[in-house]
Amino acid sequence: MIGTIVNVLAIFCGSFLGIFIKNGLKEEYKNIVFQGISLSVLFIGISGTISNMTEPGSHPILFIISLIIGGLLGQWWNIELRLEKLGNLIQKKIQKEKKESNIAQGFVSASLLFCVGTMAIMGALESGLQGGHKTLFAKSILDGVTSIILSSTLGIGVALSGISVLIYQGSITLLAKWIEPYMTVDMIREISIVGGILIFSIGLNMLEIKKIKVGNLLPAILIPLIYYLPFIQKIIAKINFYFGQIFNII
Repeated sequence: MIGTIVNVLAIFCGSFLGIFIKNGLKEEYKNIVFQGISLSVLFIGISGTISNMTEPGSHPILFIISLIIGGLLGQWWNIELRLEKLGNLIQKKIQKEKKESNIAQGFVSASLLFCVGTMAIMGALESGLQGGHKTLFAKSILDGVTSIILSSTLGIGVALSGISVLIYQGSITLLAKWIEPYMTVDMIREISIVGGILIFSIGLNMLEIKKIKVGNLLPAILIPLIYYLPFIQKIIAKINFYFGQIFNII
């Protein structure tokens, strides 16, 4: 857990440093920094998605199915609204005066950036299986710098994403021996593709190009994980076999 703890501390320290910088910037400088960050988020999302989709064995349809099923589930659970209510509640606790709350946006944006990706999964597995923390230490530096930049515009919500990292990476580390056989390269790649699309959506929201309820799309990340479970793969193989038999008869 050392690697994950260092990662969380880096996010906390970077976030509070970013908030300190934010308070010292004039409004016009905040705006240009925010636009630069938004464009960076767009690039991170689209480049991560394209690089994973061009790898051999990538599924051209799975990410579409994941977004549809995940979106329907998220809309049913109304995750976006629940996150906004949580953000407003925290905002009221922190600040007495009424201000526009962006805690939920900062929390969701940073949580996706820090949790979705190969380094988070492989680093946590490495920590749990081998006791090595090099990957997570490297990730801590990247996340620390990113949290400075994000929190300078999105505020305290970025720091709260450290809780997401602690739960997500910590769980993978503690359960590494049991989940490692199931965390295939294909599964990690497809999760990264969906995550990249969601990160790209965050960039669109930040630039106010199009309001997308990213919170309601969060369950989409779980669909590739379910798809690649061994018993699901056996069912798919049987379906493909029977369909093949039918087409051969025809």
